[in-house]
Amino acid sequence: MAQAAAYTDLVFEIVTPELRLFEERLESELRSSVAFIEAIGADLARAGGKRLRPGVAFLTGRLLGAQPETAMQVALAVELFHSASLLHDDLIDDADTRRGSEAAFRRYGNVVSVMSGDFMLARVLGLLAQSGSAAFTALMARTAADVCEGEVLQFQVATLQEYSWENYRRIIEGKTAVLLAAASKGVGVLAGATVDELAALQTFGMAYGRAFQLRDDYLDLLGDPAVLGKPVGGDLREGKATHTVLSLILDHDSEETRTILTRHAAQGGDVERVADLALALGAADATRREIEAQAAEAVAALDAFAPSAERSALIGLAEHEVARLR
Repeated sequence: MAQAAAYTDLVFEIVTPELRLFEERLESELRSSVAFIEAIGADLARAGGKRLRPGVAFLTGRLLGAQPETAMQVALAVELFHSASLLHDDLIDDADTRRGSEAAFRRYGNVVSVMSGDFMLARVLGLLAQSGSAAFTALMARTAADVCEGEVLQFQVATLQEYSWENYRRIIEGKTAVLLAAASKGVGVLAGATVDELAALQTFGMAYGRAFQLRDDYLDLLGDPAVLGKPVGGDLREGKATHTVLSLILDHDSEETRTILTRHAAQGGDVERVADLALALGAADATRREIEAQAAEAVAALDAFAPSAERSALIGLAEHEVARLR
């Protein structure tokens, strides 16, 4: 994970001034006169992460020659929505920690955590009003609906065992891709990009997002815990059928994998057994090929733009999802 963060820092180096200002503006947006809301907001701001969505927004802004404030509005709206979803997701998943710290609902209780997330959503509404753009507001509304549907669909699939490639694609788009697409296309909407440019930004964001989530799911099963900084097999233990597991079930008719998934890998050696099957039967290779295909689609979408440092940085982000598998 440290290597991935270091690479992202390198890619985003050209938008360092924007990202520094973003942190200040985000802190301002999270400010509240209510101490618990203020504390949760401060924790989220400090946790930070790679700031992938803001970084993509700022690179897109430079790619299009947009005014800095244009990309800032998009970056803040998308990241605040993402932060709100994290608070809600931790409660739904009954998570103990968030980025190494105690989850907000564990520390402050369910009501405070949920309402703090709603507070952030209210801030998003304020940013959308400030943008004055009906098109950007509509884009964020569709994005929010997709995120919610993806979360519920993931639970539905695990509960009813509705395993299919279509469902998996919708889930990873809701978890990751639609927010990255909003971060890129949203800037284009506010900057007055052409129809072709908007389509290219949408395609890039969705394909890059799918590659990102596919790689994340792949490493959760087949990664090195020492490199990841956490145990593998988390998705299996939560009953989530990721691409590699789906390949075993749908392409290789592995009843053993289905049984392990149904019991949430509750027996010793379950995770290791699925990983061994994935390598032996070719399911791991199938996932790698899909990651490569999605990354290639993201890169190809950027052909719509003239060569530049910003375009190269966005291409680098997509290609790095493949490099991280080596």
